[in-house]
Amino acid sequence: MFVRGLHVIHLSFSFSRFLAIFVIKMWIFGSLMGMKTDLLWLKISHGLHRKVKTQSGAIAVQIVHKNHGQVTRIDHIGSAHSQVELAALTTLAKQRLLSAQQSLFPDAVSPLQIQLKQSYSSLLWQVLHRQYLQLGFNQLGDDVFTALCIARVVEPTSKLDSLRVLADLGIHQFDKNQLYRCLQKVIDKDYRSTISQLCFSQAASHGFNLLLYDVTTLYFEVQQEDDYRKSGLSKERRLEPQILIGLLVDQSGFPLDLHSFEGNTAETKTILPVVKDFCAQHSVDRLTIVADAAMLSANNLAALAKSGFTYIVGSRLHKIPYDIAQYQKNRILGE
Repeated sequence: MFVRGLHVIHLSFSFSRFLAIFVIKMWIFGSLMGMKTDLLWLKISHGLHRKVKTQSGAIAVQIVHKNHGQVTRIDHIGSAHSQVELAALTTLAKQRLLSAQQSLFPDAVSPLQIQLKQSYSSLLWQVLHRQYLQLGFNQLGDDVFTALCIARVVEPTSKLDSLRVLADLGIHQFDKNQLYRCLQKVIDKDYRSTISQLCFSQAASHGFNLLLYDVTTLYFEVQQEDDYRKSGLSKERRLEPQILIGLLVDQSGFPLDLHSFEGNTAETKTILPVVKDFCAQHSVDRLTIVADAAMLSANNLAALAKSGFTYIVGSRLHKIPYDIAQYQKNRILGE
């Protein structure tokens, strides 16, 4: 009986150990499945963890997301400059990684309590805002328009969705009604003329003698045409009503002027009005106009030459005149 009792005790102990190990394995497996193979890499100086120092000498704490052994995303938690900060950032990283999962081995309570309240790209906003000021666009005196322009550079999206982009940049003081009122102000106060003059002043300060012109189309999600949005030859091969946009830039690609036309306007009929209006507005002449062959028809070339402009026409190689083709082949000018 005593021996049998020992066997019973031994079996009971073995089963308890097996059950405990099984439960722990199932918890680990469930945790890994819940974490979707996210691994926590803590950049600290002890144990088996990876140690990486920043250029400033701080220690960065990050969460590395992996999928099938490949790093898919890295979330930067923060940089620690002391052991207290490192402990706090480590705790925060574990909390974010484990989310709502309960930890098997609870961490020691840190004397410094830290919680992430907000994350935004202030540096990106500062850089773009500085460029905006350097171009002189702040002369418009419209903070909402400034925010809309910067949001558009960061992520081209709808005006309403720009509020989300601005929130990611740390800008929260605007609402959708302010955005809509700003769009009406852009029209009423003719922002386009002011911006065009500021762009010309910026380009003229560096000097330019080339004007490059091209057009594109913008379609609208509507079925019915109106006096402005009309079906025409679409760059995107769309059937919806569209408008035509003509853009002038200098030799460095800096934008100088923008015009729009009805959607069914032929491209060849847009270049002369745009170039002449630009030269008259800024009192410039003797410029060289650059465009592709489809834009510069025979009539347009004659009109440009008559107005005192020189021009450069882009064309396909098989359409190049014989003399130019021979020069490209031999690099020798004919008689």
